[in-house]
Amino acid sequence: MYLRMTVITLALLGVIYSSALARNTKYMYPLVAALNTPAAKEKVGTNVAFYFGPQGHPQVARTLGEYTANRKTNAANKSDQEACEWAFLSALLALRDRAIAQGGDAVINIKSYYKKDEVISDSEYECHAGAIIAGVALRGTVVKLAK
Repeated sequence: MYLRMTVITLALLGVIYSSALARNTKYMYPLVAALNTPAAKEKVGTNVAFYFGPQGHPQVARTLGEYTANRKTNAANKSDQEACEWAFLSALLALRDRAIAQGGDAVINIKSYYKKDEVISDSEYECHAGAIIAGVALRGTVVKLAK
């Protein structure tokens, strides 16, 4: 009887534990909060301009390609929002680096692109957070703006 109860208890704990690890909560967080973190202010710079969703932008002289940045971060010991802001910043920096490498000075039409599901917004980005990892995917078009 004791062995049977122990096995049942361990099985239930295993189900609960694996469910907690499999958490994949979808959030929509404000762009302005992520862009105003100290890390973003320090790292993003001003060499590349970013335009989210339908935001207006200067005339484009040359389109250099559409690119996706899919970034994950360790979510342990962080709030979901803090982890999402780190993943967002990492994805944004990847788009910036791609723009620089391609000779661009802006990324336009940036949208969330988590698991290829587009979310177009000029005020929010999509993030998915679990017990261990948070992730953000951004897709945008690298361009050279007209002077």
